[in-house]
Amino acid sequence: MMRAIPFTRLDTSALGRWWWTVDRWTLGAVAALMGIGVLLTLAASPAVAQRIGAPSFHFVYRHAVFIPLAAGIVWLVSLQTHRTVRRLGAIGFLLSVGLMLLTLVVGEEVKGATRWITLPGFSLQPSEFVKPTFAVVTAWMFAESRTSAFPGDWIAIALYGAVIMLLLLQPDVGMSLVVSVVWAIQYFLAGLGLFWVLLLVAGGFFSGVGAYFLFDHVRSRVDRFLDPDSGDSYQIAKALQAFHKGGLIGTGPGEGRVKEVLPDAHTDFIFAVAGEEFGLILCLLMVGLFAFVVLRGFARAFRSDSLFVLLATSGLLVQFGLQAIINMASSLRLMPTKGMTLPFISYGGSSMLALSVGMGMVLALTRRQAGEGDLP
Repeated sequence: MMRAIPFTRLDTSALGRWWWTVDRWTLGAVAALMGIGVLLTLAASPAVAQRIGAPSFHFVYRHAVFIPLAAGIVWLVSLQTHRTVRRLGAIGFLLSVGLMLLTLVVGEEVKGATRWITLPGFSLQPSEFVKPTFAVVTAWMFAESRTSAFPGDWIAIALYGAVIMLLLLQPDVGMSLVVSVVWAIQYFLAGLGLFWVLLLVAGGFFSGVGAYFLFDHVRSRVDRFLDPDSGDSYQIAKALQAFHKGGLIGTGPGEGRVKEVLPDAHTDFIFAVAGEEFGLILCLLMVGLFAFVVLRGFARAFRSDSLFVLLATSGLLVQFGLQAIINMASSLRLMPTKGMTLPFISYGGSSMLALSVGMGMVLALTRRQAGEGDLP
């Protein structure tokens, strides 16, 4: 029996062209991550919901609402042309920065940080949407400055300074780090000289030292990482116990106990729930999927003749991979803890939708152009 396919290669409709030019392997990997996210939210969140007095499946139902929205955003954005992606990035960046400014005025303070705007039934974190749109805008500026007399480098530097200032006012040092790394890598790929590379590295080091002394929560997390007995290390201690109990194959779905005592089991420490209930096998599968998306994306981006495509895709992929690394490394106590979601897996509406925008942009920018052979 012949395998059914949704479109033939002779189909010239927008959907037909999209199907035969988009990277279906990456699309499948993202879908797998979303599926794992549903599974782990179902495993981790009921205990959290009960502790706060909500119905057992409160977070499960909300996550189930965001999944089709996220999938739809990935698909819609991946349909766009490179020019439309640039415009979407620019408009989205302006809107996100405007909302970040609004957050400083009317935002809700949670755990000492003002990052959210409360809407009916939903809390919006504008800084999540700054990350993908900023990567696209700076890639555009860097690319323009190398093909014309346009002062793109100076604009990118000014935009970077403005974004970092807004993030530190919240404060959100961890996201400032992610944005800084993405921006620096894009600048490097655009052709930054060795002297300026060394200067950026030195600047990053001294900025980290400055953050340690200026922000109490940063100093506390670093101190607890270096000396667990110096402060409250409850969550990370429980996370490590979860990995130890899970072993190779895990205790089984629903049989984990860390979610009953871990406040952020459905968000920042969902990787620990995966380790306890599904073991090392699922954890390695997740790592493999994240690595596949990043490496596959880079492989396709480096085949493009467009500097903008290379810079924008690289920035979006570095952001995606770095966020995954930070979440998993924090759970394993390989670095100081940082409240950052695991892409497409942790519960969190703003993060899920923003990541969908970013991944849709990656798929749009890496779609196979006429005359190119496809990757295996």
